[in-house]
Amino acid sequence: MAEKRAQHAARFDGRELRRALGQYATGVTVVTARAPDGRSVGMTANSFTSVSMDPPLVLWCPGKNSPSLPDFTDASHFAVHVLAADQHHLSRQFATPADDKFRGTPTTPGIAGTPLLDGAVARFQCRTVQRLDAGDHIIFLGEVEQYDADGGAPLVFHSGYYHVATKHPDL
Repeated sequence: MAEKRAQHAARFDGRELRRALGQYATGVTVVTARAPDGRSVGMTANSFTSVSMDPPLVLWCPGKNSPSLPDFTDASHFAVHVLAADQHHLSRQFATPADDKFRGTPTTPGIAGTPLLDGAVARFQCRTVQRLDAGDHIIFLGEVEQYDADGGAPLVFHSGYYHVATKHPDL
């Protein structure tokens, strides 16, 4: 397995591959959970997608080197917050290592005590149904048990920068 990874790494320049992948614009999310010891944990993720409508499944992919990965692995539930255009500060806050990423950020308890952030354009409360090994990441597959979608302009990430989505002028 390590030999195969080395072959893949030698085939592509990592920086150039990341730049090419960055051409795919994504939404920006913060994923939260309640650790077994009661702590609130959260991280910024743009690896979020819908998988199935029946049953309602979504996935997200934290890196294996993420300090909070063990807390997410041990949690029964997680919540995905699709950030609004004016929430770029939350994206940076939850992407930066800190003892308490929630400091100064009000939350309300969701399913299984999962901390919910206010102001997101959509929130999905999910029960973890499967975790899959995927190279240097873990795929978390979750069944949506509850959601809300207030709508609004989402925060977008493209080519290493935050953007705001606008309606196409031809439409």
